Amino acid sequence: MDKISRKIQMVDLKSQYEKIKTEVDSAIQNVLNNTAFINGPEVKAFQTELEHYLGAKHVIPCANGTDALQIAMMALDLKPGDEVITADFTYVATAEVIALLGLKPVLVDVIPNTFEIDTAAIEKAITPKTKAIVPVHLFGQCADMEAIMALAKKHNLYVIEDTAQAIGAEYIFSDGTKKKAGTIGTIGCTSFFPSKNLGCYGDGGAIFTNDDTLATKIRIIANHGQSAQYIHDSIGVNSRLDSIQAAILRIKLRDLDHYAAARNKAATYYDKAFANHPKLITPARAKFSNHVFHQYTLQLNGVDRTALRDFLASKDIPAMIYYPIPLHLQKAYLDSRYKAGDFPVTEKLCASVMSLPMHTELDEETLKYITDSVLDFCK
Repeated sequence: MDKISRKIQMVDLKSQYEKIKTEVDSAIQNVLNNTAFINGPEVKAFQTELEHYLGAKHVIPCANGTDALQIAMMALDLKPGDEVITADFTYVATAEVIALLGLKPVLVDVIPNTFEIDTAAIEKAITPKTKAIVPVHLFGQCADMEAIMALAKKHNLYVIEDTAQAIGAEYIFSDGTKKKAGTIGTIGCTSFFPSKNLGCYGDGGAIFTNDDTLATKIRIIANHGQSAQYIHDSIGVNSRLDSIQAAILRIKLRDLDHYAAARNKAATYYDKAFANHPKLITPARAKFSNHVFHQYTLQLNGVDRTALRDFLASKDIPAMIYYPIPLHLQKAYLDSRYKAGDFPVTEKLCASVMSLPMHTELDEETLKYITDSVLDFCK
């Protein structure tokens, strides 16, 4: 099988940029011309446009997705020792901010076919010290928010949605109504890291809420705890989205649904190519969510993952492993409450998952080359 001419990327930001280059360059130049680099009109316009897109009452831009999670927890007045439940199978930032604030991360397992947090496991983990649940909308689709919100109501808990990988995804309630990921819980948080579905050209993030009082607190905390200039009512942080990034995000937000459609088209190609293969388990779509495919993640069954990754690399095909080590086995998060074997689904996934290139610029020639190569190895 001959290699194809174009370089294959896990995320092809260059080709995506080339399609919007004129608009992006003009928007950046406009910011340079008006020199309103921090909290300028582009930030305010992006905030309003994202509120409209999400159907959220308040969007508060900030410096990155990790800050978004931290500020959310600070705004809820969580205290050291309070327990916060989240998934064991996720990027470290979710648990990092819990620990950073002196809160107690409580890890639970995930569903094997969708990778989303297991609601039955959440309920078992709730104690009198539990104050919040942080569901992670992993790889591009929603966790079961209807069930999670029912648990939160039953036990009087806050829900902070980690929407960094699923912005634009919609949750479908049992009565048929729909809401965007990040707008269902008490607070939603997202990242605009360049590789995200809605990514800027640096760092960026945002916090969403429909609660007026919380929105005010979040804005104050994100701005050094200031209620007015030089008036500090609370301990805060310095977390802002700069105007150049907001200008870029405004352009990309207009195309976000088209980007999701392109990702779904690529995912459908992968699905068909790998359908019913005994060694390749394709990602399941949750019945209560659409999918925006931040990642396309296979589970390998009886395949040497390292050898497959090396084989693909020899053909100039990148592949990534999200995530190779469960949180409960990471050195920074070792805890006497947890040991190897306590989270069997997560541990199996960490040992067997592999993500293939997924972005808006994948064409059929590239997809055929990737899938043919995987199938050639997995005969």
